[in-house]
Amino acid sequence: MKVVFLSCAYFTVYLIYGKFRKTFDSENDSFRLEFLLVPVTGLSFLENHSFTPLEILWTFSIYLESVAILPQLFMISKTGEAETITTHYLFFLGLYRALYLANWIWRYHTENFYDQIAVVSGVVQTIFYCDFFYLYVTKVLKGKKLSLPMPI
Repeated sequence: MKVVFLSCAYFTVYLIYGKFRKTFDSENDSFRLEFLLVPVTGLSFLENHSFTPLEILWTFSIYLESVAILPQLFMISKTGEAETITTHYLFFLGLYRALYLANWIWRYHTENFYDQIAVVSGVVQTIFYCDFFYLYVTKVLKGKKLSLPMPI
C-alpha cells in the first residue's frame, strides 16, 4: 500500500508540474506560503511528543496538513468561484478529514487511545472546511457553480 500511495503521489506531482503546468494561474494564486510554513515549523518544534527529528517531522506534517487547504480557499475567495471538479475534490478531501475525527472517537472508546496533536489539528482543519461544506451543499449539490458573493 505504501508503494501504491507513493506512486500516486509522485504521479500527481508529475501531472501538476508537467502535463498541467499551463493551467497554473499565477495572477490569482498569490498566497504567501511562508505564512503557513513559518508558524507550522515553529509550532512543530515547540509542541510535539518528543524532541527527536522524526517526531518533529511527523508533527510538522500533521500541523501542515491542518492548514494546507488555506491556499485553495484563499484562491476561491479571490476569484469568487471554483470549477465543479475542484469543489468535488475539496469536499471529499474535507470529508476524509472529518472521517478521521470519527476514527479518533472510535479509537478512544475502544482502545482508550488519544493523540492530542492529531485531534486538535484535525478539528482545526475541519473548522476551516465548514464554510466550504455549507457552500458545497447549498450550491454545488443543487447543480449550481460554486460562486461567492463579490462586493460591488
